[in-house]
Formats: sequence, C-alpha cells, structure tokens
Amino acid sequence: MRAASGDVKARRVDLPQGHGVIFLKRETPVSINGPAGVLEGLYFDQPDARGLALICHPNPVKGGTMLNKVVSTLQRTARDEGYATLRFNFRGVGGSEGSHDMNTGEVEDAEAALKWLRAQHPERPLTLLGFSFGGFVAATLAGRVEARGEPLDKLFMVAPAVSRLADQPLAERCALTIIQPDDDEVIEPGSVHAFSAALGRPHELLKVAECGHFFHGKLVELKELVAPRLA
Repeated sequence: MRAASGDVKARRVDLPQGHGVIFLKRETPVSINGPAGVLEGLYFDQPDARGLALICHPNPVKGGTMLNKVVSTLQRTARDEGYATLRFNFRGVGGSEGSHDMNTGEVEDAEAALKWLRAQHPERPLTLLGFSFGGFVAATLAGRVEARGEPLDKLFMVAPAVSRLADQPLAERCALTIIQPDDDEVIEPGSVHAFSAALGRPHELLKVAECGHFFHGKLVELKELVAPRLA
C-alpha cells in the first residue's frame, strides 16, 4: 500500500542561519503486506529525498517497538538530512499481525518493508539502520541486498546484537558504521569490538563513552555521530 501523495508531502520552513529546519509534517501511518500479515509502519516522505532510510527496532520480546527512543532518534536524524524514512513494527508488535519469530521472520518483515519503501522513490539510494536486535536484522538484510546485486549505500548498526550474525553472510561494499556504547548492559561491548576486528572490510567503529545500551542522556551525541555520515 502506498500512502496517498497528499498525505505524505512535507513542508519545510528554513529559519535564519543557526536555527535549522522545522518540519511541519509528521510521519504518516502506513500498512505493508508482510509474509505473516499486515505490518504497521510510519513513513516520512520528502519529494526531493536525497535517499531512503529504513530503520529496524530492538528486540520485540523485550518490549522493542518502532517508537523506541533510539529508533526515533535515527529516524529524525535521517529526516533532517533529507531522507524519506520508514520505520515499522515487526510481526506481533503493536498493530502488526503475526507472532514473534526472533530470527528469519523479522528479516522477512524487513524485506517487505524495504520493497514498500523502494516503491516510493525507486531511484534513490538506500540506507539501512538498526538498533540492537534491529542491528542484526539490518545487517542480515544488507547482506541479502548485496547478494542480489541491488544497490545499497550505507548501513548503520547501533549497539548491534552481533551474536546473531555468526552464520550470516554480510554486506561487503556499502559504507558501514558501527556505534557501540562503552557501558552497554545488554550487548557486551567486547563482543562488538571483536566482531568489528574480524570483519576484514573497511568500516567505522565509534565508541560512545559513559553510555548504556539505551543511550540515556546520549541521544544528541548519537545524532551528532550519525548525521554527518548520512550526508
């Protein structure tokens, strides 16, 4: 389903230098046909989008949803950098149909969301972003996209659940940024550092000092790390 064009256009108000941009249009609720039923999502359109950004949320079993504050920060950062954005709830979360799979099923959900997003602006470059469990999903999807020979511009993995990636083919050509809190109480920082060291491909590993898994008090710093790498 594609949202009606009148529902998704955004007005931008450019302010004097130093005051940024105010967006007067909010994200539009959308329904996406997924493999386990309809998925609910939030889409922000920009008619002259510089790219597409698909954002994947954290562990559904532990309360992760598309409204998570880290996911919201990633969405707003991409929006402010001129991207059309889509975030969505995995199967069994919120209004999305189906039940949790905690592995391949959620990757298939992301495939459906990606197909929907690409249909909005087929010619725009793609960026995938994922937080925690969503980092595993985004990275797995990125590997699939490249294996199919489809274009992929960037991949952001934020405090990613790297233990789930042990047997997954990974993307090798897109720009890759890994952001890991030093005081992560959910994902062992050392596991992410080891994952980074073993990648054998160019990428950035950005460590956030005095920061826990959910970036309490560090969301502005997260945005400042992501924004210039989306430019």
